[in-house]
Amino acid sequence: MKTISIILMSALLAFSDFPAKEVEKITVDKNVSTVTWRASKVTGTHFGKVKISQAELDYQNNRIQGGSFEIDMTSITVEDITDAGSNKRLTDHLKSDDFFSVDKFKTSSLKITEAKTSNGKDYQITGNLVIKGISNPVTFPATVEVKGGEVTATGNITFDRTKYDIKYRSGSFFEGLADRLIYDEVQLEVRLVAKAN
Repeated sequence: MKTISIILMSALLAFSDFPAKEVEKITVDKNVSTVTWRASKVTGTHFGKVKISQAELDYQNNRIQGGSFEIDMTSITVEDITDAGSNKRLTDHLKSDDFFSVDKFKTSSLKITEAKTSNGKDYQITGNLVIKGISNPVTFPATVEVKGGEVTATGNITFDRTKYDIKYRSGSFFEGLADRLIYDEVQLEVRLVAKAN
């Protein structure tokens, strides 16, 4: 009995000496973090960048617990078209009401609601993605690397644009588009870099 009491006391002391760390909100460096978009049509693929306006990660015991980011839709660029005129036409079209209605909805965002991991590196992230003021749940794989006090989280999000009222040349809503069809799925490659204390 005495031995058991000593063991229990030792365990309690161990826990009191090493309490669980509080959740820390770490600010993401928007100057080195990136969001790359990619969308495809029958005749090819377009891709480009969009800037992060603000982001933070909830960090505890070397693991991501949550977080959010906001992107500036006015900053959207096209990187696969080198001709200046053609590039501007597509960029302006993406900002129009056919696509992201940037004049009305200047930002899009993601808020993490769940972050599952078994090893602290490979994650399944669930969150709410808001585009054009419309929120839908998304689940996607992500990896987290911690090196020299720097936390780098990389995720690949795929969403159905029609769920955000972006139906331009969608085969789900229009027939007879032939080679003018634009696929519904859009990919976002997100890389968030932050400093952990």
